[in-house]
Amino acid sequence: LQEVTASSRHYVDRLFDLDPQKVLQGVIDMKNAVIGNNKQKANLIVLGAVPRLLYLLQQETSSTELRTECAVVLGSLAMGTENNVKSLLDCHIIPALLQGLLSPDLKFIEACLRCLRTIFISPVTPEDLLYTDATVISHLMALLSRSRYTQEYICQIFSHCCKGPDHQTILFNHGAVQNIAHLLVSTSYKVRMQALKCFSVLAFENPQVSMTLVNVSVDGELLPQIFVKMLQRDKPIEMQLTSAKCLTSMCRAGAIRTDDPCIVLKTLPCLVRMCSKDRLLEERVEGAETLAYLIETDVELQRMASITDHLIVMLADYFKYPSSVSAITDIKRLDHDLKHAHELRQAAFKLYASLGANDEDIRKKIIETENMMDRIVNGLSESSIKVRLAAVRCLHSLSRSVQQLRTSFQDHAVWKPLMKVLQNAPNEILVVASSTLCNLLLEFSPSKEPILESGAIELLCSLTQSENLALRVNGIWALMNMAFQAEQKIKSDILRGLSTEQLFQLLSDSDVNVLMKTLGLLRNLLSTRPHIDHIMSTHGKQIMQAVTLILEGEHNIEVKEQTLCILANIADGTTAKELIMTNDDILQKIKYYMSHSNAKLQLAAMFCISNLIWNEEEGSQERQDKLRDMGIVDILHKLSQSSDPNLCDK
Repeated sequence: LQEVTASSRHYVDRLFDLDPQKVLQGVIDMKNAVIGNNKQKANLIVLGAVPRLLYLLQQETSSTELRTECAVVLGSLAMGTENNVKSLLDCHIIPALLQGLLSPDLKFIEACLRCLRTIFISPVTPEDLLYTDATVISHLMALLSRSRYTQEYICQIFSHCCKGPDHQTILFNHGAVQNIAHLLVSTSYKVRMQALKCFSVLAFENPQVSMTLVNVSVDGELLPQIFVKMLQRDKPIEMQLTSAKCLTSMCRAGAIRTDDPCIVLKTLPCLVRMCSKDRLLEERVEGAETLAYLIETDVELQRMASITDHLIVMLADYFKYPSSVSAITDIKRLDHDLKHAHELRQAAFKLYASLGANDEDIRKKIIETENMMDRIVNGLSESSIKVRLAAVRCLHSLSRSVQQLRTSFQDHAVWKPLMKVLQNAPNEILVVASSTLCNLLLEFSPSKEPILESGAIELLCSLTQSENLALRVNGIWALMNMAFQAEQKIKSDILRGLSTEQLFQLLSDSDVNVLMKTLGLLRNLLSTRPHIDHIMSTHGKQIMQAVTLILEGEHNIEVKEQTLCILANIADGTTAKELIMTNDDILQKIKYYMSHSNAKLQLAAMFCISNLIWNEEEGSQERQDKLRDMGIVDILHKLSQSSDPNLCDK
């Protein structure tokens, strides 16, 4: 290090010369020495050049030429490694450069902006540094009109520092849309491109920005029309892709209809083109991910994409050929693509998941694509968390198919790797994986048995205790599916696994979804007579307490109806009936709901009554007498006059 730094020391020493002219020449020589030379950049940073350059840059007494050359050298140092950028940040370079933007000299401003741009596009720079002082954004907006360089650099800074809704709102409120829109028709390609990138990050998942963009026009042309022109095949690929992203965000936000020709005839085909194996890896990844987002919730777009350019088959190449056809001769490129091949797999899984979200025929086509199930199973155990998540999403999408649950899912024992994924995965994976498990536990799915044997009950019971709402819902939902038409042993295992305390916890959950699924579970547990009698003999007291609790609480109609249906199931038991007949409080509640204003609740209450009074069952006479004394017959007379045919019949 000493030898190397010795040869660089004279550059730093000259920065301290008393003759300003020699200092300027020293900075210019330093600029020429570091261009493209990472070793030299590192040496000068180690030797302490940065604080001195920043000092000279901020000195009022420095000539504008000297200050500009300092900004250029600092920009060159920032072009090196991430460690260089960290060193510059540690010396508080950003406040110094932002201060420099207040200068009247345009060349100096451009040099400061170029350096800021280089620092902000580095992954080690926190975006929030741009937003610490509220006046910075408005000053940058004002500088947009100064030159094509200020336009290019400022747009690039905005597009790199706009991460999430808070940043979008700040930029939007400072007039980003109005200030940047006219740059889309600039004579400079770089300015047009950076302005377009700005809009793609401003509009992403942001309805407010998207709704505004639809109505903005530049030179009498609306923005969506300008974006469509930028999608055309003769435009550079990055421009096609970025404008497709803008239109996609606007479509997903509801600003453009999904059946609008600019989506169906322009955006969707453009994104499918990006998935071709002639495109570079980054383009294929971005194309597939954007297309997955565009079609995610619209079945017509899913159908259209699935029959465009053999997309389903084309995606299979994402697993086989990481490099594009054109890159085969480029060794460096091949090496890069092999390292990033997992990004392609992730993108393919995401797009398959969107394609198969609704349509049975598309799912069938996806599963029939060569080795598809094996690829998903492999994806579930990849080291990259993003690939695992995308593979689980894809599996979840395909698991919505009854046909596939019975065939391909069974042939490939998909449940095994899925159960493995469910062991200590991060929450975002757990949510999708547990949703998939819910589908694999439906009563017609052959995977149900082996999943049970592999300890699923314990796992699902633990999910119901999660802080995460989606996991609680999925845990209880899967147990509900598991209990449907299950044998008594499974039902007992579920009750034992859940514990009475946890059941009450779930029944008093603030989320109505959790409550409904828990009631669904209870209803499935309490079906078929021997099971009803068995469960009520061990857990009767607690279950009756729970039912009372809910019928007395402030709950919606669906919740109360489900609860009355549980009572009707209990009333169908042989010995379990007595738990209702000896509970006057519950009988009064059934009577109350028979006269309720909502017909669904009246019907459910009458189910309870009819299950208590079957003539051929032992003790029916005593039960009928008791109900008659309570005035139930009078209510039935009244209901037989009802205008609702269902109530009348019952």
